[in-house]
Amino acid sequence: MSRPAIVVEDLGKRYRIGGRTGASSFRGALKERFGRSRSTSEDAPPDHIWAVRNISFEAPLGQVTGIIGRNGAGKSTLLKILSRITRPTEGRAEVWGTVGSLLEVGTGFHPELSGRENVYLNGSILGMGRREIDRKFDEIIAFAETEAFVDTPVKHYSSGMHVRLAFAVAAHLEPEILIIDEVLAVGDINFQKRCIGKMHEVAGDGRTVLFVSHNLHAITGLCDQVLWVDEGRIRSMGPAKEQVSLYSAAALPLATKTTDPGRDKPLILSNVRLVAANGEEREDFDLFEGLSIRFDVAQTSVHKRVRFVIRIRSTEDDAVVLATTSWDSEDTYQPEGPGAFTVSCTVPPNFLNAGTYSVSVGADVPRGPAFAQLEDVRRFVIVNTASFGDGLFGARDGYLSPYQQWNITSADTDN
Repeated sequence: MSRPAIVVEDLGKRYRIGGRTGASSFRGALKERFGRSRSTSEDAPPDHIWAVRNISFEAPLGQVTGIIGRNGAGKSTLLKILSRITRPTEGRAEVWGTVGSLLEVGTGFHPELSGRENVYLNGSILGMGRREIDRKFDEIIAFAETEAFVDTPVKHYSSGMHVRLAFAVAAHLEPEILIIDEVLAVGDINFQKRCIGKMHEVAGDGRTVLFVSHNLHAITGLCDQVLWVDEGRIRSMGPAKEQVSLYSAAALPLATKTTDPGRDKPLILSNVRLVAANGEEREDFDLFEGLSIRFDVAQTSVHKRVRFVIRIRSTEDDAVVLATTSWDSEDTYQPEGPGAFTVSCTVPPNFLNAGTYSVSVGADVPRGPAFAQLEDVRRFVIVNTASFGDGLFGARDGYLSPYQQWNITSADTDN
């Protein structure tokens, strides 16, 4: 393994909740400045909170390390410590090389200076000479698409323009370590793709990238290793696919909601499960293997026709798939009397794109209201282990990724 670019050992950062955050006396300031490494959870005042605690990891040189976790987990605090914006309360963080970071919109920009002036200011902070900045300047402005506003004070820039220029500066001035927070979500889709492509390029040049994002597609396709941070601590660390699967299954718990909780209903749905081709029940699947959605039905009265419905939605609550049986076809269940049975619907391989999805199931009868329904009863994640499409996210855009058969013939050939 290559030498580490970042080494973090037993890192912790404590904040005071409300009121003044600084020391109240010179003696207190000295104790705060030089006594950090001796701080323990036992001597922490009750009005303080640990944003991160006992964080230890290494980021190898030339690799992309992803950091995932819910909002408030401590990801941004960790990046601020590594970027030398804030000091740790305990532990140590060693960083070898120049650091370019993009943590918040407009970080490092002076609002009264123009875009041009801020490029040179940030380049100087990173230790770049004027000639080197001159050589990169046109490329930076073109990437940020701010040519028309290069001499306008950045206080007049939109949030998207701030992000584009800040990322372009951080990536093109060749820092040895590039630290990027979720602020990239402010940009549009095309800009996000270019950013991911640039991070691939940076890592390919032997530099190190630390990348925080809620975009699990980007994390899976870009990162070599992933840290899952939860409540200020590293919950687990390992390969990107493994950690994304664990996080998706555990970080998005679902409560079962049903419209028919009573036992006197004509149909009662239960035991919704996700099954792989080998019969294993789980919540993470490869894009190339497919899965079955199964649920049990208890029927307490007779209906001539029963239609079953499965709805799949994205984590953004977009409708992805609505699969139903038909009242008039042979696949419609025609019960002979009360009893129990199992319904199964197969999602084929190469159908759903990489991402996290929720499942709802239901049943109804002709010309009647939906009278049995379980909403968002399961979540599952599809992970793409191969890189294809545009090569940026490791997956195509959109929710579907169906297999296509292509036929290319010469223009001189008939048909």
